[in-house]
Amino acid sequence: MNKNSYLKYDKEKDEKMKILLVEDDEGIANFLKKGLAEESYTVDHTLNGEEALYLLQIHQYDLMILDVILPGYDGFEVCQILRNKNMDIPIIMLTAKDTILDKITGLDYGADDYMSKPFSFEELLARIKVKLRRKYSTGNIIEIEDLQIDINQKKVSRANQLISLTSKEYALLEFLSRNKNKILSETLISENLNDMNTSNMSNIINVYIYRLRTKIDKNFNSKLIHTLRGRGYLLGTNPHV
Repeated sequence: MNKNSYLKYDKEKDEKMKILLVEDDEGIANFLKKGLAEESYTVDHTLNGEEALYLLQIHQYDLMILDVILPGYDGFEVCQILRNKNMDIPIIMLTAKDTILDKITGLDYGADDYMSKPFSFEELLARIKVKLRRKYSTGNIIEIEDLQIDINQKKVSRANQLISLTSKEYALLEFLSRNKNKILSETLISENLNDMNTSNMSNIINVYIYRLRTKIDKNFNSKLIHTLRGRGYLLGTNPHV
């Protein structure tokens, strides 16, 4: 896909956070990948903006570290495209362009933070933690109609009735709820729930969706868990998206 077509189209650590690193300097990229892995983050790395946009379409990331000077799309363009598509992933720009104008440009295009090279890894790590904490700070209790999911205590209730779930059932429900009213493909679910990443992925996910329906929806008139044939699954009140 060419450049113009992209422009035209429009936890804390009880789960591994997934970071997309967009950096064409292999030395810096390897340094960051090693450091972030040691801090228990999962890191995908790409060298250019075009591949970053593709990866963001097929995977779900908690945060992106984005260089400005890149082959093809530069970091400003990548950031602008994502914000025009209403993608709210936290973005930390990491770049050698360190003038005040550059920083203002990055923030104007939708970056959440801007760090200049050379940088302190400890400072970058602190900023990552702040961005992730802000992203999920309002998500301690997720409510969808009369369904309540307490993220901190991992408790689920509907119409004030406590619902007992296994750890895998809960993990799937929480992932669906964090993306309420969004269609999630089996591949996306599998990639974000490691225990379900097996050769018979489709059957495993179907089994757990069935179990969740039995516990969440069976005794209630309003159904919240929906299957969209050929597209995936959705938790919410709008199955016809």
